[in-house]
Order: sequence, then C-alpha cells, then structure tokens
Amino acid sequence: MTRDNIPDPAHPAGSTSGADDKVTELHRQVEFTIDGQREHTTVRRQPAVDLLRLVGLDPARYDLGRLHAHHHQPTRFADDEMVEIHQGDRFVSIRQRADVA
Repeated sequence: MTRDNIPDPAHPAGSTSGADDKVTELHRQVEFTIDGQREHTTVRRQPAVDLLRLVGLDPARYDLGRLHAHHHQPTRFADDEMVEIHQGDRFVSIRQRADVA
C-alpha cells in the first residue's frame, strides 16, 4: 500500500469476498490522522503495520493505537491486525518499549 493508494491487484476495488482479513477499498476518500499528521485513503481496512509505515515509523519499534473521545488510553493494535478506518479517526504511535535509566 502506498501513500498514493495504488490498488493491489490481489485485492481489486469493490471486492466482497467476505473474509475479515481482506483490504477493503472504497470509492471515496476517508480522512484520518496519525500522530496529528493528516492522511487519507480509499482503503478502509488495512493492517496496522501499513498505517505505521505510511507515516515513516518502524513497526518493530512502534505499535498503532486508536484514540477515543472519552478514554484516556488508546486501543492498541497488533502488527498483523486489520484496522477499520473511519472518517476522522485519530491514531497515535506507541513505542513498544522505552529504555529507562
């Protein structure tokens, strides 16, 4: 998946195979943020690692989290977990571990 949202031939637009682990492409763009950086896509369902790579983060060092209006802690996604992206979603990067002195 690239920033230009070039379709993957293995997952044609409008594909409705019904499998939960499939990328879902839309005909309209969905806007969202990751660490405050605005992004947009027509691919509604993507692996968390692809979203981290989209903003230049190494999935080996960071996890993806979704912010919620009334919760203090973000919902953390596993690297291979499919993320359903909604209009206006706010995501954050979460360091997997920090070295402490």
